[in-house]
Amino acid sequence: MSFMETALVEARAAAARGEVPVGAVVVKNGEVIAAAGNRTIADADPTAHAEILALRQAAAKLGTERLLDCDLYVTLEPCAMCAGAIALARIRRIYFGAYDPKGGAVDHGPRLFTQPTIHHRPEVYGGFAESEAAALLLDFFRTRR
Repeated sequence: MSFMETALVEARAAAARGEVPVGAVVVKNGEVIAAAGNRTIADADPTAHAEILALRQAAAKLGTERLLDCDLYVTLEPCAMCAGAIALARIRRIYFGAYDPKGGAVDHGPRLFTQPTIHHRPEVYGGFAESEAAALLLDFFRTRR
């Protein structure tokens, strides 16, 4: 199973819990060291996005706030909060699935990693498993409208 497929499994699990279907995994040396799906409702925590939860798990596992030489796979373009946390964690590369013109902050909106105040700029690659990640989100929101 690819790393993005693992993130999609986390996204599907989030949807099954009634959460927005976003999943994320942190990878170091070719191994998944953390995986999470959104838990904002379950945790009653607006910061419990998949990326934040996966970063927290990885930091705890490695015993450091700096996730050097780690890559993040996430099913949706990160928002401003998550992009800021990714920069602070010093993630090496981000691979994301669906683009988010409304809430994304990497290729859309503030384009956080292009700002002069950001001290760490990971490599960013978008569009991985984009159609599947986007379909999860579209199906989720279609059932709620």
